[in-house]
Amino acid sequence: MPLEIKDVDAYYGSVKILDGIDFSASHGELLGVIGPNGSGKTTLLRTISRILKPKVGTILLEGRDVQGMKDKEFSRNFAAVPQDTTINFDFSALDIVLMGRNPHLGRLELEGEKDIEIARRCMELTNCWHLAERPITELSGGERQLVIIARALTQEPKVLLLDEPTSHLDINYQIEIMELLKRLTSEEKLIVVAVIHDLNLAAQYCDRLALLHEGKIVSLGTQAQVLTAENIKNTFGADVIIKKHALTDHCFVSPVPSLLKRQNKNEAELTIHLICGGGEGASLMHELCERGYRVTAGVVNMLDTDQEVAKLLNIPVVTEAPFSPITEEAFQAHLALIDKANVVVLCNTPFGYGNLKNLEVAERALERNKPLLVFDATRIEKRDFTNGEATKRFITLKDKGAIMVKSQEEVLKLLNISTPFDA
Repeated sequence: MPLEIKDVDAYYGSVKILDGIDFSASHGELLGVIGPNGSGKTTLLRTISRILKPKVGTILLEGRDVQGMKDKEFSRNFAAVPQDTTINFDFSALDIVLMGRNPHLGRLELEGEKDIEIARRCMELTNCWHLAERPITELSGGERQLVIIARALTQEPKVLLLDEPTSHLDINYQIEIMELLKRLTSEEKLIVVAVIHDLNLAAQYCDRLALLHEGKIVSLGTQAQVLTAENIKNTFGADVIIKKHALTDHCFVSPVPSLLKRQNKNEAELTIHLICGGGEGASLMHELCERGYRVTAGVVNMLDTDQEVAKLLNIPVVTEAPFSPITEEAFQAHLALIDKANVVVLCNTPFGYGNLKNLEVAERALERNKPLLVFDATRIEKRDFTNGEATKRFITLKDKGAIMVKSQEEVLKLLNISTPFDA
């Protein structure tokens, strides 16, 4: 591998910051370094860029120990874009970019036409040539970041190191910079190692990810291998849902809000059962749990969004195998949860032959004198994939006294007004 970090330990004084870091990166690869604050991400870049010397281990580029390179040779191979790119002098953007040619110049040698042409090419590559004559102090954060990356590229390095290159930038510049880094790996065959704060940006653009925690790499691999709910919980301490985008097939991370402490005794004693599926119950689960209600749910298929959210929130839920109809066993388990509930809510779920029993169980709830709130935000005819059978059962619920609601806010309002329901 062209770039190898082999069993590196790094210290600040007597404090160990990096512990046994070991990975490699090849030409044409964008490696994202992720992890919580204080995990050692910036220290890793500082160690690779020779600002900090490793106490143990070696860093090799194409088999050569980088510590043995002379300064100019090192700068012809490695270029860095720091987290703080503030410049307080009124140099033009072109002057800033031309500073990247210093490793290629002799002592007291000035830039020539070749150097200016290289600088221009790099500024065109980063879409900032039109800023060449503008003072760097007058540029926006995104424009300045493009200029600093162009300066690094003007060194003509083999390895580009970036510390949170999209931090504090608008989304348009975040995308522009990440797409630029992707082009640099695919077209220029650079090795790019970037510390990235946004996990979704990292998943979208990086070929591989290295997850750091307490100075160690705890996971290294593809986005799917690294970005798991368990890894995020263990390192960031956050509950998240990991899904794959239907169009890009890349992972995306959605946080689960922290649950608020129960403050209302009546709410804490009230159990709300959700008849849901297809992700239609997830938002209401969050709201009810945050307000201190006990929540149960069913019947949902495994891997359904509602099932994943229920698992993260520790909500008792009746599940069925993916793409399978509700079995009698699951139906009876569902009834058992409803018997323990004070209120039942039928969510705005689509109905097919596989989950028709969820409408039957709603009827049973009414027969057991359970208050039943039924979402009617989307007309049942548009959610009925049973040739009208689901519509008939839905109308029966109305006729038997179900309370029709149009929104989540209406459900919460009714619960508040009606608390406590009789068990």
